[in-house]
Amino acid sequence: MKLSARNALNGKVVEIVKGQIMAKVKVDVGGQTVTSLISNEAVDDLALTVGDTVQAIIKSSEVIIAK
Repeated sequence: MKLSARNALNGKVVEIVKGQIMAKVKVDVGGQTVTSLISNEAVDDLALTVGDTVQAIIKSSEVIIAK
């Protein structure tokens, strides 16, 4: 699969919490955690399970940082 996104982080799924419609998927990326909200359907289609090796692909026009 080819994507235009250039920010792809390799990691492992460490937690999946399904809600009624959406799931929270936590990915360990070199000791840091990236959290993504995706549909339950996407979790099922990808057959995601804890321990899977995945890519967290970030496509955004801005990143906001606050302190």
